[in-house]
Amino acid sequence: MTRDKLVQVAATLLDRGGEQAVTLRAVGHAAGLSHNAPYKHFRNRDALLAAVAIEDFEALTVAFTSVRSSPCSPKDKLLAALLSLVTFSREKPARYRLLFSAPSLAEANPELQARSAACLGEIVAMVDACKSVAELPDAPTKSLASLLLATVHGLVAMEANGILQPAKGLPTVEENLALMASLLSR
Repeated sequence: MTRDKLVQVAATLLDRGGEQAVTLRAVGHAAGLSHNAPYKHFRNRDALLAAVAIEDFEALTVAFTSVRSSPCSPKDKLLAALLSLVTFSREKPARYRLLFSAPSLAEANPELQARSAACLGEIVAMVDACKSVAELPDAPTKSLASLLLATVHGLVAMEANGILQPAKGLPTVEENLALMASLLSR
């Protein structure tokens, strides 16, 4: 129970102040525990951040699984899953960066690697479903999935950096993803 509380508090601190706001001492204090309490559950800050990332990958996997079981077309399912990543990046930018821009964290944590692979496996399965009904080209499934994810991450970064703005005459992330799906399905 205490471990779960520490993970939730760390996620909240991450949302409010970015990665630099998450220290074991700050998490213990914000959880109403001693500053040493987190050390009983996590060997260091990276282990705590990995626990936050694991929970977020689990939540995304559940969301993707739900999308995949919906009655929509395979292409609509894939777009919905990709757009849920965009929503996550907007609502929880620091946690999004933690999931997709912290390779050293994943390298040191096999469970995090497994949760990440399971989550991204849902996207790969949706790409495969699109290919099976000719909604995506007959190209290697993992390559198509990588291309789509790279596009999402690039668009998210452009939006976060203020480059992708309607005021600048550029289409939204959603419009760009719809165009890419349309181009790939030809």
